[in-house]
Amino acid sequence: MLQRLIRVTVLLGLFGGAAMAADNRIDLLRPDAPELAAHGDYKIGVRTVKLSNPNQINILKVEAGKELPRYDRPLTVEVWYPAEPTDGASKTYDVFLRDGKTKVQITGQAMRDAAPQKTAGALPLVIISHGYPGNRFLLSHLAENLATKGYVVASIDHTDSTYADKAAFGSTLVNRSLDQHFVLKEMDRFGSEASHFLAGLVDASRTAIVGYSMGGYGAVITSGGGVTQASTEYPWGAPEKTLEVMLAGSDSHKAMMDPRIKASVAIAPWGMNTGFWAADGLAEIKIPMMFIAGSADDVSGYENGTKAIYDNTVNSERYLLTFAHANHNAAAPMPAPVESWEAVETLDFIPFDHYADAVWDSVRMNNITQHFVTAFLGKYLRKDAEAAGYLDLIEDSNSGVYAIEKDGTVKPEHNYWKGFQNRTAKGLTLMHAKPAAN
Repeated sequence: MLQRLIRVTVLLGLFGGAAMAADNRIDLLRPDAPELAAHGDYKIGVRTVKLSNPNQINILKVEAGKELPRYDRPLTVEVWYPAEPTDGASKTYDVFLRDGKTKVQITGQAMRDAAPQKTAGALPLVIISHGYPGNRFLLSHLAENLATKGYVVASIDHTDSTYADKAAFGSTLVNRSLDQHFVLKEMDRFGSEASHFLAGLVDASRTAIVGYSMGGYGAVITSGGGVTQASTEYPWGAPEKTLEVMLAGSDSHKAMMDPRIKASVAIAPWGMNTGFWAADGLAEIKIPMMFIAGSADDVSGYENGTKAIYDNTVNSERYLLTFAHANHNAAAPMPAPVESWEAVETLDFIPFDHYADAVWDSVRMNNITQHFVTAFLGKYLRKDAEAAGYLDLIEDSNSGVYAIEKDGTVKPEHNYWKGFQNRTAKGLTLMHAKPAAN
């Protein structure tokens, strides 16, 4: 108890008592943030939507040799969108910490339940999928950032996979991609329903999936990466071969492919290091993909994980952004709420460890991710030629030469990463490969 009081006293000294909750901001921009990390021109709103996917397999109740049980699978989705300014609207979110019991507040720019800005027109859709466990707010910094730039963003609470309801891993394996597809279907429907707040605001024919860890696993499958036969038979995995619907080369997996999905971002996607994909399954991915990872990822793996997926996605135009020496928490998680710095009785680690990286500052990683995801979605969802220029870079940021005169004249030797301030493009690599020739 004394140790806990000492920690709290230190935090109060660092942050000030009244500022504790206010400091949990998800919209921070460091002075050295790359250019496209900046927020866009739109004011944004946020609403919580409850969905139910009918007649799904209830993985938690599957029994060997018995008929597969069915249920209507509940999903909670947070939706960000351009909105009309609303005086007095709350800009805070009540969220669970990693322990699934402690509630804290985080603060951003989105106005709760604000009226949509219908003059924005039909906007591209981004679907966000968290890790295991996680929740729909883990990547809220990216969700808000993209919404200010004219995207509708839907972030899923994956049932059986959140901090508060974490259950058997098999449910996550089977349901990740299915949840992503269902949310796309529902968001498309909402955009065409005259009475819905999203009516006329969503262009689901231009959709991107953004997934982190197990959300990245789902994004790879949703993008076309069929799984191996061996992965459908793991005794610790999906029961009764319920994952076979996503088997590489199967008619059932081919039927899942949705032409509305134009691009995908997989951050530290889990699964390659445990045999969920092989070259033939990954070769089925045809849409553009951006992979983001830390080179020291000891959960999803790097050389045998994210980079191996990148190497084998041979029929996709793809990018791999790597944070040197970063671990599994690279890029995706929001800054650790200040309350997460305290130990909790139900975890054998400090909750802070779930959000933070030992080498990189979280806000710095968030800003870099916002920059590159903005460029990637601009190129492939909006066909923005200018956005493409932010991806046409030398591979190693450390090798860049900054050579610009005081009057802005660019010298011939200048090849510094576009959008980065002098001396700030460090510790990163961006690999790029085009689809194999047919």
